[in-house]
Amino acid sequence: MSSHDHGFAPGEWRFPDPQNVAAICCRHILEGHPLLRVTHDEDDGCWQLLCGGVHQVRDAEVVCLGCMVKREPALQELADLPLGWSAERDSLGSVWKRELNN
Repeated sequence: MSSHDHGFAPGEWRFPDPQNVAAICCRHILEGHPLLRVTHDEDDGCWQLLCGGVHQVRDAEVVCLGCMVKREPALQELADLPLGWSAERDSLGSVWKRELNN
C-alpha cells in the first residue's frame, strides 16, 4: 500500500504494523455499517475489519489500516490483539470482547 500521512501524533500509533499496512474490510463498513468484529489472522497477520454479518468474497475490500483507525479510533484498543485472535462488540462505543479463533 502506498505511503500517505494519517496525522497521528508521535507515539499515538499503537499497532506493531506500519500505518499503511493493508487490511481487509467488508464493504458494508465502507457503506456506513458499524465496525463490530476484528480478526488478526494467525497465518498471515492480516487484519480483517468486519460488520459482524455474513459475507461473501466479493464483499471484501483492501483498505489501509491507518485510514480505518482514523475513521474508527476504537480500533487502537485492539492494537495488541494477538495473532489468531478476534474481538467483537455489540455496538459502537461498547466494550470489545476478545477470544481465540477456533
